[in-house]
Amino acid sequence: MKARSLAGGLLAFLTAQRLLELRVARRNEAWAREQGAAEYGQEHYPLFFVLHPAWMIFTFLEGRAGGGRVNVPALLLFLLAQPLRYWVIRTLGRYWNTRILIVPGGQRVTGGPFRYLRHPNYAVVALELAAAPLAVGAWRTALAFTLLNAALLLGIRIPAEERALAHYRAGQGAGQAE
Repeated sequence: MKARSLAGGLLAFLTAQRLLELRVARRNEAWAREQGAAEYGQEHYPLFFVLHPAWMIFTFLEGRAGGGRVNVPALLLFLLAQPLRYWVIRTLGRYWNTRILIVPGGQRVTGGPFRYLRHPNYAVVALELAAAPLAVGAWRTALAFTLLNAALLLGIRIPAEERALAHYRAGQGAGQAE
């Protein structure tokens, strides 16, 4: 199969997936706020709403421009990331959303994939940001957005989340926005 043929289907899948997930995230965010959740790291939040749609668009554009075949190992990595993504979401349950919200009286989630990684959702997203573009031959997109995502996560998001999660250890609340 030609990568240019998969690029459109990949964009459609990612768009539908992310929009459905945003609905769940908004519902969970509303619940957390009703519980009196405090938000952390809101100043960097818009950066992710630029990064992710841009990644999807550039994956599509570069994938359509190339004339190569689908990179099957990269596509399989992307597909493998999907059940991992939903394992994280399911494990966090009502606490899963796209923001960093600390719910009073809650506890830090340590089950499921959190037994193995401190921030498994970020590992899954990093895998997706590399694998999806590589599946359609968009190596420039894979490289650029992997580096941008790493800079945002390591430099801003994870430190903000760790500061917020310190409230769990202090007994002030719980929840995790991954």
